[in-house]
Amino acid sequence: MCKFFAVSRSGYYDFVHRLGKPEKDATLAELIAQQRERSFHTYGYRRMWLWLKHQNIFCNPKTVLRIMKKYDLLSEIRRRRKWQQMGQQVHKYKNLLNRDFHADKPNSKWVTDISYIHTKQGVLYLSMIRDLYDNSIVAYKTGTEQTVNLVLDTIRLAMRQDKKNVAAELHLHSDQGAQYASQAYFELTKTYGITPSMSRRGNPYDNAMAENFFSILKTECIYRHKPATFSQANELIDRYIYFYNYERIQLK
Repeated sequence: MCKFFAVSRSGYYDFVHRLGKPEKDATLAELIAQQRERSFHTYGYRRMWLWLKHQNIFCNPKTVLRIMKKYDLLSEIRRRRKWQQMGQQVHKYKNLLNRDFHADKPNSKWVTDISYIHTKQGVLYLSMIRDLYDNSIVAYKTGTEQTVNLVLDTIRLAMRQDKKNVAAELHLHSDQGAQYASQAYFELTKTYGITPSMSRRGNPYDNAMAENFFSILKTECIYRHKPATFSQANELIDRYIYFYNYERIQLK
């Protein structure tokens, strides 16, 4: 039989002795599978390796990759979001951020944007502010209409939560959307002493850090769960942003 199937006798008996015994990497695969569920199926092998290291389980990153491939535990691939410019400008601001996405202290450089969350009930609009110091979400608001009030309420919420901690000179960077070019936005930022910054026309990379978060949120959460109602979408957003701010490992 061994000669017919072109295997060695020792190899055959080694296979026989392994029959009925658990795979040597089954225990590690089970731990990875459990963390995969807790991380919304978003951890790749690098984040999973860091999580294992934090649990005092030391192994080679390539081993983690091999096991995740073997047991179909890999994360999902991200998709890109197309940038759009909408509305007519009233105010225009200089690009003070100028693609310098590094911040030496919290609440000194914020980026903001609005994105669309599609549900069977309609479109839910998500406005958020992200701190470039640690990439955390400072504040976010959702609404069924894309109005300037959605943006203003997000700023008010951010300032109410971090009023005592904001830097003396806080820059808030946005794209050239109509809400950010409005008179109401100009007056509110002036009231809080915030210095607005704005992307150049047709340059989505100027606000890449805001776009980046929406890409993460949608690929790791929204696209996979496909919320049917506004209520489900809001619940998913609340849960994911909490996970993102307090649990998700940041590689950078």
